[in-house]
Amino acid sequence: MRPVRYVETHDGLSLAWSRSGAGLPLVKASAWLTHLEYDVQSPIWAHWVRFLEGNFDYLHYDERGCGLSDRQTGQLSVESWTDDLERVVSAAIFPQPFVLLAMSQGTAAAVSFAARHPEKISHLIICGGYAQGVHHRGNPEAAKFYDALTDVFQMGWELKNPAFREVFTKLFVPDGDPDKIRWFNELCQRTTTPEIGAKLLRARGEMNLADLLGQVSCKTLILHADGDQVSPLSEGQFLARRIPDAEFVVLPSDNHILQEDEPAWGLFCEQVLAFVGQSRPDAAASLTARERQVLDGLCSAKSNKEIARDLGVSDKTVRNQLTSIFAKLGVTSRQEAILKMTAK
Repeated sequence: MRPVRYVETHDGLSLAWSRSGAGLPLVKASAWLTHLEYDVQSPIWAHWVRFLEGNFDYLHYDERGCGLSDRQTGQLSVESWTDDLERVVSAAIFPQPFVLLAMSQGTAAAVSFAARHPEKISHLIICGGYAQGVHHRGNPEAAKFYDALTDVFQMGWELKNPAFREVFTKLFVPDGDPDKIRWFNELCQRTTTPEIGAKLLRARGEMNLADLLGQVSCKTLILHADGDQVSPLSEGQFLARRIPDAEFVVLPSDNHILQEDEPAWGLFCEQVLAFVGQSRPDAAASLTARERQVLDGLCSAKSNKEIARDLGVSDKTVRNQLTSIFAKLGVTSRQEAILKMTAK
């Protein structure tokens, strides 16, 4: 179990935070739909947790109103989100400077923090981020759709019929299989309430930190899926144009939350580690005993089902193990993994 601790916000709420792993210090700004305990089990987020705590001294927290934090929103603004981040870092007595990672609307707190505290940040990494909420993008039709989606979220989230939830969840993981969609639906229901979720969505739509982007002075990497349906590619390009000397990488995916079984995930891991200058450990030293068994099966040209049968585990467990193996080896496919190991 990963220990969970709490810190009080400026407006009297409790934020849940956790720290795990070892390596370079990295803080992940809070993002939509996380749960410190449930994420570790979820096929939507588990590979993110494994990668981050497997390569970094990893600090993360559930945002106000969500997960293990208080189920109240308090004041929703860029100022509040930034202050939340500052308080978590302070409570954790976290090493500085650190890598700051933001996804989606976590960009608001991350950019604001980086502009205020350049001495505390070694690298800023943004994935699927945006600086302008939908009401500031000059697209009335997109804003109208967003508002309608927010209403659907609030009114239909707790209904037994999952159709209402899937209108929302399939925007985040359109390439997800039925099992992942089911997990994501359940994650959303565990993470927040319809009323709080709707408040958070409305606040996202109104946020605008375009004026802060030019004040970011740390090394910045922006990664964005080319088919992202939550934060369009144009928003990633906007960040890259406005943040001085930012590096911009387009990932081949339609998913807002990158998934473990797609090439974009391996590319993301590679880009992140290369950007922070972190060398990968030798495979022989970094793989667990079970990962060695899975890799042996892979190098013997066995399918996932065959490996799962030999080891007495599920296909899903083998897929999860392969994701971790690929991240550790610095490869993105079975063929690359085999070539890397046979070349040793």
